[in-house]
Amino acid sequence: MNIIVCIKQVPGTTNVKVNPDTGTLIRDGVASKMNPDDLNALELGLSLKKEYGGSLKVISMGPPAALDVIREAIYMGADGGVLISDRKFGGADVLATSYTLCSGIKTMGDYDLILTGKQTTDGDTAQVGAELAEHLNIPHVANVTKVELKDEKLEYVSDLGDKTLKAIVSTPCLICANNDINTPRLPSFKRKAELKDCADLIKIITFNDIEDQDENHYGLKGSATKVERIFEPDKRKDKQMFVDGELAKAIYDILAEKKFI
Repeated sequence: MNIIVCIKQVPGTTNVKVNPDTGTLIRDGVASKMNPDDLNALELGLSLKKEYGGSLKVISMGPPAALDVIREAIYMGADGGVLISDRKFGGADVLATSYTLCSGIKTMGDYDLILTGKQTTDGDTAQVGAELAEHLNIPHVANVTKVELKDEKLEYVSDLGDKTLKAIVSTPCLICANNDINTPRLPSFKRKAELKDCADLIKIITFNDIEDQDENHYGLKGSATKVERIFEPDKRKDKQMFVDGELAKAIYDILAEKKFI
């Protein structure tokens, strides 16, 4: 089974400033980490590889600094990785991001399964996985809590909130793993010592390396959603405290005073 796992480097803190002109996060100088949900997808992929054989590679879109999360994935057990990095890809929304990932995956050869996390901590849209599958024209399932290979098809369990779905999907396909599907392993110190910077296992792809050379499909130009205005909320220290039985009446009085009721 040839597996590709999509991973992303996200800010390691919630104290991130926003560019008021583009509406994008200012990531320079901010500590980063691998997106937590992507760790679950990676762990699922490594488990499937161990059980059924094959290969596992990761792919990420981001600045050169995103090489850190690709190396981390390799130290955890991935066979290699691809970084899609070009200024033309900057400022992408979910549509442009998923299309860029699709373009990058097409350079990686045949695959049986693509895995993604449920969502990212910096965007929280939970849309990239599904949109990527649509661009690739392959079936996809979300909120998956269990996967097994049976008769060359994948039997999966999906948590739909009020019910659980057990079904079969044919390959190639894309699966969005739920964040409670497993506990991700730590990177191997032995692999890190042996592989060092993993230079021979990582390929960097730029705009010039992908098939579709229309710049209007990538980055801010290819984004269907435009941010009108984004700002940091005012931080206020004044507060009122109410205890126990006073709470309901106090809230009512405040709402009445402000003429909300």
